[in-house]
Amino acid sequence: MTTRRNFLKTSIGTSAVVSLGAAAPQFLLRACAADTKPKGESILVVIQLSGGNDGLNTVAPFTEPAYRKARPTLAVRADDALKIDRSLGFHPAAQGFADLLERNQLAIVQGVGYANPNRSHFESMDIWHTCRRKTAIRNDGWLGRFLDESLKGKALDLPALHLGHEKQPLALASSEIRVPSVTALDRFRLKENSGGLRKAVAEIGAASKAPGDDLLGFVQSSTGSALSASEKIEAASGTYKTGISYPETGLAGKLKTVAQLIDSGLKTRIYYVTLDGFDTHSRQAQAHAALLREVSTALDAFVRDLNEHGHGDRVLTLTFSEFGRRLQENASEGTDHGAAAPAFLAGNRVKPGLIGKHPGLGDLDDGDVKFHTDFRQIYATVLDGWLGVDSKPILDGRFDSVAALQS
Repeated sequence: MTTRRNFLKTSIGTSAVVSLGAAAPQFLLRACAADTKPKGESILVVIQLSGGNDGLNTVAPFTEPAYRKARPTLAVRADDALKIDRSLGFHPAAQGFADLLERNQLAIVQGVGYANPNRSHFESMDIWHTCRRKTAIRNDGWLGRFLDESLKGKALDLPALHLGHEKQPLALASSEIRVPSVTALDRFRLKENSGGLRKAVAEIGAASKAPGDDLLGFVQSSTGSALSASEKIEAASGTYKTGISYPETGLAGKLKTVAQLIDSGLKTRIYYVTLDGFDTHSRQAQAHAALLREVSTALDAFVRDLNEHGHGDRVLTLTFSEFGRRLQENASEGTDHGAAAPAFLAGNRVKPGLIGKHPGLGDLDDGDVKFHTDFRQIYATVLDGWLGVDSKPILDGRFDSVAALQS
């Protein structure tokens, strides 16, 4: 669809703001040195909505009397809802979701959660990240275990990347692979007056290494790779172009960077970004509308950009939150921590539309809608059907997939 783009607008340098392990320079640098685009490799992008997104106002049951009664100030009105079917509609601020659905690029998995839900942000997110309760050992996450499984016997590349200033999600923790957390790629550049550094790196690389001198060997390989990668990145700088207009928001900026990295030829399989602020206990209406506008329009632009550059068929985006909100709005015109909520899969190869029924509002669990789809079913769908690995050892059990991907 397009000629190969060798973008990496930014490069690795002394001013980098990055969280890495001891071997991390070689992760990033081997990846940046890739000369060709991966062909046919599927990519997963995860958007984490931190704070507990209000699923009942994201996908609103606007015909339900119980919904309107429980939310006298917050309920999405039928006239305002972006209709999905005769009884459900997106919040009016979620136009990006509606546009994706119109183009058959969005699957809405309803009623997602887990048994005996925990309403603590930290514990619930840890459960989503590790698929384990706090009584179990939680040293790694579901995506970290995927990395361990998929890289057995393979040379290391940059298999995953967390983009953002937040603490790296536990989902990416691995027993074998260190995943970089990069705050801003535009700070990864050797300065123009770094000739002295370049000379010093070259001298280190030429130095004789005594047998067993592992430290010098590490310095030689990492600094040499850093210089090589920096030069390649600088040479390719500015070649990426897109006709897609991204919103001027933080999440959109992250996703635009992900699109650029994908197009650069990196062999990265997992990209992870976060949008915070969904803990809407008071004055929810305007705050939640702004958040839904940000995530939906950013995702819409991202998917369109991927297609413009010929990557739409190999990228799947999962959007989730640690829990939903209660049905009943509170006295502060907000909502409190709940349980089940929808999750979203976006891309060219999803089965578009509603997956599963909307949870019934007449049968609540302590004021919360009940889940009917275990979140690990979505993970199984992604692992088995998209990333091409056996989900059972990663999820500590076999879970049925959801019908959200095209065969």
